[in-house]
Amino acid sequence: MTSLSSSFDDEQYQDHILQGVSRTFALTIPQLPESLRRVIGNAYLLCRITDTIEDDSALTMEQTRQLSHMFSEVVCGNTSAEDFAQKLHPLLSGHTIPAEHDLVKNTPAVIRITHSFNPTQRNALERCVRIMAQGMSDYQETESLEGLKDLSAMNQYCYYVAGVVGEMLTELFCDYSEEINSHKPTLMKLSVSFGQGLQMTNILKDIWDDRKRGACWLPQDIFLKNGFNLADLQPGTSDTKFQAGLAELLGVAKEHLQNALIYTSLIPPQEKGIRRFCLWAIGMAILTLNKINQHRDFSEGTQVKISRRSVKATIATTSLFASQDWILKLLFKLTSSKLPEVAIHKDTYLRDKTNN
Repeated sequence: MTSLSSSFDDEQYQDHILQGVSRTFALTIPQLPESLRRVIGNAYLLCRITDTIEDDSALTMEQTRQLSHMFSEVVCGNTSAEDFAQKLHPLLSGHTIPAEHDLVKNTPAVIRITHSFNPTQRNALERCVRIMAQGMSDYQETESLEGLKDLSAMNQYCYYVAGVVGEMLTELFCDYSEEINSHKPTLMKLSVSFGQGLQMTNILKDIWDDRKRGACWLPQDIFLKNGFNLADLQPGTSDTKFQAGLAELLGVAKEHLQNALIYTSLIPPQEKGIRRFCLWAIGMAILTLNKINQHRDFSEGTQVKISRRSVKATIATTSLFASQDWILKLLFKLTSSKLPEVAIHKDTYLRDKTNN
């Protein structure tokens, strides 16, 4: 693909590549108000590039750390996007999907859009990429099949890969609307929990895919408490001790998604686009948790993947009642009623402020 230069071409490329790297966000981002669509679409691509650096197994830990830092500097405007693309693109392996190869190759087009945003928007995006890149690099260096030390370590990991994204989105929502901004302190706290709920759903869904590449993001303490060692984990296990630990994490994820619903209810009812953006993610996460709960002995992610029909039903229902808080609360209660109940301490999802 040839280099893209004009502003129109950059915008076209952003819309095009979103379809290639994420069907979910390609679906939800267009629901947002027009002024938010462009910046949040761009933010997602920046996070995807960061994620690509971390995920490509052909890169050494040293290369990953250097390239992650270099990309943070690119986003901040201190390093050339062209130099970054020319350095990373040839190093990517077949493990990285073609759309991500293309995205990395066209980093300059994405960054030109990034640098067109207002100072508040740019600061939010720069902070997110910086914390995510640093945190993910740190965790990659301790990756193993034995899992993370404890739930606190899992919370911190979820913050790096998703909680910080929730904070970034909240900054962007508050910049967009004075009414939303009036709830900023509460929204910022809840946004970390929102991000953790979605990330925990992904971690639980991807247990077996992650293990195939030598990683496990489950907390050892939860499973040891139930008498199970994660180092002994095998696909399709019917060990009740493992499933008891899994049940506890399903309950924790549910509580975080409950906070996500509270977050959404603080968005003004007339902002139906932002509410749909949030509600679709919550709805699909709850359906996924239900599938995992029903098949705790699953051995691959496809077994707990929600159907297109379920996705369409979630979209239709949440869209219909997007402004009706009491109905949304009832829907959440009904759809999550079979998931385990686990109380989480409010500080569980608050970020480690030393990482700001």
